[in-house]
Amino acid sequence: MTKLLLSKQQYLASGIHIGMKQKTKDMKEFIYKIRADGLAVLNLRKIDERIRIAAKFLARHKNIVVASRKSVAQEAVKKFGELIGAKVVFGRFMPGMLTNPHYKDYFEADVMFVVDPVIDQQAIKEAVTARVPIVAMCDTGHETKNIDLIIPMNNKGKKSLATAFMLLAREIMKERKQIKSDAEFKYTLKDFGVEE
Repeated sequence: MTKLLLSKQQYLASGIHIGMKQKTKDMKEFIYKIRADGLAVLNLRKIDERIRIAAKFLARHKNIVVASRKSVAQEAVKKFGELIGAKVVFGRFMPGMLTNPHYKDYFEADVMFVVDPVIDQQAIKEAVTARVPIVAMCDTGHETKNIDLIIPMNNKGKKSLATAFMLLAREIMKERKQIKSDAEFKYTLKDFGVEE
């Protein structure tokens, strides 16, 4: 069995596995159990596996757009974008950004990465029109239509978002041979906006 990217304790402390009471059939395969209070709990192994797959996939692309309208994700997304050289879009995703070459902020993206497929709907719509693959952080209550690669996780918590973006940045940098080992990755959750 593959060793987790983080210790089980660190993962659990981040709350990355805490889902919602809402569950969709799209997310069923990632749910580990339903707690007595009705809250869905995501499978840590599957979260870990998807972070690895997403990192390998993203590492192969240069023009990555990360879109988020979530204020809790802002610091983590900003640091992630800075470390891997991605274009970061906060707030409203303007129509035409990926589809209209005459638009002043036009960007030719290889991949669209969204923090929340529900509130980042405009970014997904643009990516679909531009035929750009979409990676999304999806909670247990999300529909995954048009999502090419799902990272199942709690995308509501600041600490879980910081943890995921930190791991993705580290794994992408290893894939791209910018660092050789985890030890060479000098960033902590604090750099991604969370007090440890």
